[in-house]
Amino acid sequence: MEKNFDVFLWANEIDEIKNNVSAELFLFNKNYTPFKIKYSDKLTNSVKAMFMQAAVKFIIEEADKGLECREYEKADGEENVIYRTDLSKVGRAETLIHLIENEYKDIAIFSDNEYEFKKIKGIIARFTYPGGDAGTKTFYIAKAISASSALKGASSWEINGESFEPFSAEVALKMPEDNQVAIVDSNIVIFNQSKFENLFQYDYKSQVIAEAKAKELTDKYKLSFAEGVTLNSLLEYKKPVLKKLQAMDIASEMPQKDLINYADEMQLDLMTDDDGSIIIMDDKDLTMFVNLLNEDYYVSPVNGRRYEIKSKKLLGEPDGEPPRG
Repeated sequence: MEKNFDVFLWANEIDEIKNNVSAELFLFNKNYTPFKIKYSDKLTNSVKAMFMQAAVKFIIEEADKGLECREYEKADGEENVIYRTDLSKVGRAETLIHLIENEYKDIAIFSDNEYEFKKIKGIIARFTYPGGDAGTKTFYIAKAISASSALKGASSWEINGESFEPFSAEVALKMPEDNQVAIVDSNIVIFNQSKFENLFQYDYKSQVIAEAKAKELTDKYKLSFAEGVTLNSLLEYKKPVLKKLQAMDIASEMPQKDLINYADEMQLDLMTDDDGSIIIMDDKDLTMFVNLLNEDYYVSPVNGRRYEIKSKKLLGEPDGEPPRG
């Protein structure tokens, strides 16, 4: 963690060496798979201006007007504030950077015919410049892309002088002009909180709740997870399950033995290992486990069919009186 990272010092450093910086662009889709994409030499200045220089200029100029950099985890919608958090906390951003840095040779070159631009979620520019122990330093600027706003060549015309002409490109894109996210070493600098959270599907408050509920569950139940899977990560990205857990008092829920018996009665494939631990392989297993805790499965005494109860609505007494407490 680099909570002492000085974003203002960084901006001034980049401003001084901006002419020695080289840029490379990547698109990434909703699965955070990056794609290499080339750009014309005619766009070099534009790439640097829209990504790097715009962010650096904002930091330097707004610093004179009282701009502050605070920890994202303490964000409260303040004005004239940018935020910082650790890259390691934002799993999707960390994965994206890891793939670019360590799997570069395996990254495919983007083609709309092969990968479809409508599935693209964002664009990230990697900037490198001389310096550091490795001979170069690197930082990234990321922005969200609205694929729905792109113009497709097959259905678009362009105005050339006084007449319409066939659109000359497969896809045209208006690049976002606002500053959104910078990634410097192990730090994420957040210019726009809502766009950052949407871009990387990250919600700190939900993560804190997920961590607390994960601890409650693991304190009460013996759980076994597939390799590379953690309860925290599953809960972080499974909002409906997390919301259901928030409404439950885990400590008072049925014991593990009763839960396993309940699963057997409902003929559900809840797996256990030799140690008696409940096996969670993926989000489907987690959903089943939480639904069992919430007693969301039911066998009809009328037809013997099994049901999953989507919504539990408490009914009044037969005479219309409210239920007795």
